[in-house]
Amino acid sequence: MNLMIHDLDNGLFKKLFKTSKDMHVISNDGSIQRCIGCFGCWIKTPGKCVLKDGYNNMGEILSKTDNIIIISRCCYGGYSPFVKNVIDRSISYLLPFFKTKNNETHHKPRYKKRCALSVYFYGEHITRQEMDTARDLVKAHGVNFNVSEWNVAFYKSSEELLGEVKIK
Repeated sequence: MNLMIHDLDNGLFKKLFKTSKDMHVISNDGSIQRCIGCFGCWIKTPGKCVLKDGYNNMGEILSKTDNIIIISRCCYGGYSPFVKNVIDRSISYLLPFFKTKNNETHHKPRYKKRCALSVYFYGEHITRQEMDTARDLVKAHGVNFNVSEWNVAFYKSSEELLGEVKIK
């Protein structure tokens, strides 16, 4: 299964992409709550967020994903607030235990399956420093989420994504 997380206007998204039954799309419908840092997804309801807003099963969704595709406005070298929130709410994909990898501390994976991560940032005036920060961020998320490979691309506008997003 492919998972696409995006912050595009739904009209533009439909214009740019054709979805299939093998694609799970997460877009901003206004219902996502912020992660409250309660660790309930690790302690109270392992693997599932305690907030009941339709985003509480992100760990399970990620466990079935072959490819994660993220489309986000680049905000100071990071994801847009919506995309960042979805990633924060995905912490249940990991275990609360730690391991050392590349001399860094990371969470242990909850699931054995690995997936690929592709991130497409857009924004009219993305600086070189913001690109470097974004690449480092995606690499760190790739390590944390135990992905098999990761890619990052930058575009001046969301419309430029037409035909550029690679869906495996």
